[in-house]
Amino acid sequence: MPIDPIFKKNREKDGAAVWEPLDPPKKIGIRGTNVAVDWDPCEGCGTCIKVWRETPGYPTSERKPFPAREDECIECLVCETQCPVQAIKITPP
Repeated sequence: MPIDPIFKKNREKDGAAVWEPLDPPKKIGIRGTNVAVDWDPCEGCGTCIKVWRETPGYPTSERKPFPAREDECIECLVCETQCPVQAIKITPP
């Protein structure tokens, strides 16, 4: 399922915007704003990025990509188009 286009209920966590669902810990939400990664469907395959955060015990993977430098994104959309579970959404600022 593609990332929800109306995900913005901002909270700050780990130095990045976190758009959290209403029912944690069953869902852990979206990290980033312009480079948004939905950690719930993410399988941690590494296709998109090399910066990781640990998510111990989470059912789809124990690590997730973290948009640590989203301000440096050149909006090439490679990560978004290559994500096998459509967990990334690039939105120009």
